[in-house]
Amino acid sequence: MEENQNKDGQLNIELDQEIAEGTYSNLAIINHSVSEFIVDFINIMPGVPKAKVKSRIILTPQHAKRLAKALADNVRKFEEANGEIKEYEQPTMPMNFGPTGQA
Repeated sequence: MEENQNKDGQLNIELDQEIAEGTYSNLAIINHSVSEFIVDFINIMPGVPKAKVKSRIILTPQHAKRLAKALADNVRKFEEANGEIKEYEQPTMPMNFGPTGQA
């Protein structure tokens, strides 16, 4: 870890080109256990009955809480600059979709 930090204490983060391109997701399924939060990012296409998880992120509860706060802060800043984000009615998800959240 020390080799990734410079003299100023800043972390040097490398972003590969493939990762920088990103993956589109229009659904996130969140499950948790006592020790971790699991966020599955999915791209659902209209009229297609099956969808694959495109990315899975596993977080500690502490990091999940930090992520939730950071995301809320960024949404607030976005809305201050661009106006309120409108929420549209979401289609219901089948209750048997994905894991149950147990470890």
